[in-house]
Amino acid sequence: MANPIAPLTPTAAAAKPGGPLVTHARLANGLEIVVIPDHRAPVVTHMVWYRNGSADDPVGKSGIAHFLEHLMFKGTKNHSIGHFASLIADVGGQENAFTSNDYTAYFQRVPKEHLRTCMDYEADRMHNLVLSDEVVAPERDVVLEERRMRTDSDPADLLNEAVQSALFTRHPYGLPVIGWSDDIAGLGRADALAYYQRFYTPENAILIVAGDVEPEEVVALAGEIYGEVPARGEAPQRVRVREPKPQAHRQVTLADEKVEQPSYQVCFLVPSYKTAPREAEALEVLAHYLGGGQTSLLFKRLVIEKKFAVSVGAYYGGTALDDTRFYIYGMPAPGVSLETLDEEIAAIIAGLAEQGVDTADIERAKSRLVAETIYAQDNQAAMAQWYGASLATGLTLDEIQNWPKRIEAVTAEDVVKAAHWLDRQRGVTGFLLPAQRAAAYVQDSQ
Repeated sequence: MANPIAPLTPTAAAAKPGGPLVTHARLANGLEIVVIPDHRAPVVTHMVWYRNGSADDPVGKSGIAHFLEHLMFKGTKNHSIGHFASLIADVGGQENAFTSNDYTAYFQRVPKEHLRTCMDYEADRMHNLVLSDEVVAPERDVVLEERRMRTDSDPADLLNEAVQSALFTRHPYGLPVIGWSDDIAGLGRADALAYYQRFYTPENAILIVAGDVEPEEVVALAGEIYGEVPARGEAPQRVRVREPKPQAHRQVTLADEKVEQPSYQVCFLVPSYKTAPREAEALEVLAHYLGGGQTSLLFKRLVIEKKFAVSVGAYYGGTALDDTRFYIYGMPAPGVSLETLDEEIAAIIAGLAEQGVDTADIERAKSRLVAETIYAQDNQAAMAQWYGASLATGLTLDEIQNWPKRIEAVTAEDVVKAAHWLDRQRGVTGFLLPAQRAAAYVQDSQ
């Protein structure tokens, strides 16, 4: 038989001297492998990432990626339902899975001597999943109940869904990861198997192993176990509708009796690390500069100085395959309207182009970002997630490892330039109100 392992390409993580030596390899069947050694404890994190998520759900089948994640725990030809979970529990390990817009991942954290067990199981369910209507139908009801409990009963989640739908008018990022209720109710065994056969292939998967392991041994073991999974040809192409350039600001308001305190969010359509790498780093620094803690510009202006808000922050979701989101969020102080908070935030953003940014604050924001990367090296699971999510959204190993250097290279001028993406017409504002306050607002406006 031909060698199932492509040549090893070990590379040093470039975050800071002393970082882990990351080994990268690829099996003959297309499976990508990344090994991140960490010898401080006899523990290993084993993750399998598939390059598919809710944005890859077929039209009218929203939620199928998440639904299949549930069904992947329902047994294979070689393992009955619950067998693997019992094995992991018996050795004191942990296991779970998660679905995002762009990827689905399965992971275990176990004593290192049980790595083979994890590989055996994940390789098995990569191509030996067994589904019956008797399993699928009850699990569909579980997902519907999950949606009712976590989303439909949570006003904040409902508002966020509405904001995303308004922001992404064509692109599937506007679909909820869990899916719309009507779509979930129509999902069946054939849908799950079709999706499984399309995406759950070694060519479409990334194996991440972090922990007390030797890279050569891990790659050899992966070749022995995962190398037996047959290739199915080329990895599936993820072709998505491009979101058109926004032309108008949109506002979404939701009032609910379960809401006790009003809250605010605005979400802008911006480039990701995949769609505009150099601008992405500047957007990352901008998010920290604007809303990264109690030293950020928004916190100082709105919470400390003007006392218009009791909390405020910003977040850039740069790890995405397509154009992504930049969030600003907050909670107004008593007596301050959401409209006032919205106007103040818009004025601060507009002022960046006119007044520039504080260079010292930009340097501090960059230092915090790089420090967070260094601290992440202290957590093998965090490192595995960082590499997995980045690779699954189209970044290269070199781009991941040199991210701190690119952050350090961002200038104050880059940050000011990046702020143009926060143009009001590119954003959707969300207001979450208590029901009684919304009623009073409507009455006052008449």
